[in-house]
Amino acid sequence: MSASTIPAKPRGLALLLNWHRVRFTLIATLALTLLMSLGWKSGFASLLVRTLTLGTIAMIVFGVFEQWPRRLPVSLARWVLQVAAVAFSMPLSTFVIYVLSTKQGAPPFWLDTDRLGGFMGLSMMFLLLAPWAALAALVRQKDALARHQALAFELERSELQRQATDARLHLLQAQVAPHFLFNTLANVQALVDAGSPQASAVLRSLVAYLRAAVPRLHEPATTLGQELELVQAYLELMHMRMPDRLQFTLEAAEDTRGLRCPPMTLLTLVENAVRHGIDPSEEGGRIDVQVSRKGARCCVRVSDTGIGLQQAGDGLGTGLKSLRERLALSFGADAQLRLSAVEPHGVNVDVEFPAIAVNG
Repeated sequence: MSASTIPAKPRGLALLLNWHRVRFTLIATLALTLLMSLGWKSGFASLLVRTLTLGTIAMIVFGVFEQWPRRLPVSLARWVLQVAAVAFSMPLSTFVIYVLSTKQGAPPFWLDTDRLGGFMGLSMMFLLLAPWAALAALVRQKDALARHQALAFELERSELQRQATDARLHLLQAQVAPHFLFNTLANVQALVDAGSPQASAVLRSLVAYLRAAVPRLHEPATTLGQELELVQAYLELMHMRMPDRLQFTLEAAEDTRGLRCPPMTLLTLVENAVRHGIDPSEEGGRIDVQVSRKGARCCVRVSDTGIGLQQAGDGLGTGLKSLRERLALSFGADAQLRLSAVEPHGVNVDVEFPAIAVNG
C-alpha cells in the first residue's frame, strides 16, 4: 500500500491544537461547568476558568504523550502512557491552579474549608472524567484509522483491478491488429498469385488504410464516426478484391457519430461477416451496416447474406470472441452482442452498448 493512500497524521502543534479536539474540550468543559455550578460557591466565572484550564491541560498532555517519546519500551503501550499522564496531570494541575489563585497574605487553600472542598471536588471530577475522555478519544482514533485503512485497501484493490482490466483490454486490442492484417495480406497475396491487375491498387489502398487504422489500436476509445470511416475503407478494399461477389451499404444516424466506441468494434463485425459469410459463399452476398440510437443506448447491426450460421458453425469467430471480451471490459454488463439467422441465408450481428459521448 502506498504511503499516499492514507492521509498523513498531523504532528507537533497542529496535533496539539487540532480543531476537533479543541471543540470537544470546549463543549465537554462547558457542560461540566454547568453541572458543577449547581453546588459551587465561588461563582460561575471562576469555575468556568478552572474547568477550561484543566480541560485544555488534559488535551495538551494527551497530545504531547501521543508524540513523545518517539520510541517506547515494548512492554509499555502508548495508550497506557497517555491515559496515565492525563490522570496524573489532573490533581497536580488543580493543585497548581489553587496555589496560584490564592491571594497574597491569605492562608493556603488547604486551610480553608470551602476552598479545600472545591479543590477536592474539582480534582476528583477531572480525575474520573479526563482518563475516560482520553480512552474515548483513543477508541475513536483507532476506529478512524481502521476506516482509513479499509478505504485505502479498497481503493488500491480497485486500482489494481482497473490496471488488470486495462492490460487485458490492450492485449485484446493487440490481437485484433495481426488478425485483421494477416487476413487482408492473404487476400492481396491471392490477387498477386492470380496475376490480377488489381493487386497493386489493393495494396496501395491497404497501406493507406493501415496508416490510419493501426495507430487507433492503442487508443482506449474512438468514436463511431471514426469506426465508420475505417469500415468503409475496409469494405472498399474487399470490394476491389471481389467486385462481383460483394455489395455493401452503410447507414448511421448523425447523433451516433460522436459516441464512444472501443477501437475496431465495427471493423471486427464487418470483417467477421466477410470471412465467415461472404467469402465461403459461391454467390457472394451483401453486407449492410446500420448504426442507430435508442434513448441512452447505441445499437449497431451488421447483416450479411452469406452462407449463414448453420454452415459456418456457431459463427463466433476469433474476432467476435475478442470483441465480446472487449465490450465487457469497456462497458461491463451494459454491453450485449447477439447473433441471429437471416432467411433464407445469412447472419445478423447486433451490438448494444451505452450511448456515451467521447467529449461528454
